[in-house]
Amino acid sequence: MTARTKKAPAAAGMRGDPLEFAVLTEISIIAHLADTAFARLLPDGLTTAQFAVLNHLMRLNVRQTIGELAGALQVSQPTMSSTVRKLEEKGLIALEADPDDRRIKQVGVTRAGAAVRAKSIATLDRSRAQLDALTPDEWQKLLPLLRKLRIAFDTAR
Repeated sequence: MTARTKKAPAAAGMRGDPLEFAVLTEISIIAHLADTAFARLLPDGLTTAQFAVLNHLMRLNVRQTIGELAGALQVSQPTMSSTVRKLEEKGLIALEADPDDRRIKQVGVTRAGAAVRAKSIATLDRSRAQLDALTPDEWQKLLPLLRKLRIAFDTAR
């Protein structure tokens, strides 16, 4: 048997692919690799899907219905219901009746949920091997472009 030699990482696209496709393919691969690496660091049995709900609600500083969360995170309502149920069982979110319609439940992050999010971010900060691939200045330059692209995709959905 011969030993396999490790090849240099290939470009995301193929010769002749449109530039935009190559960039989006790179982003997709990075997202998958980052999610997998981040999942290994999450505390308290938290999944990346559960973290995404906590992060979404805290980032926007809102309470939302399960339907709104499902739409925002691009998953089905039954999938979001399951994720919210698991977060509620862990005490990381609370469901509260909507003041205008008591049948509707708003999802909000509890203090414990905020603490778990903070712990997750701190854990990521301590595992910087992948993050050190770019300098702080490069990260700063990258952020506005990625934000612009995210907003364009979010607006178009």
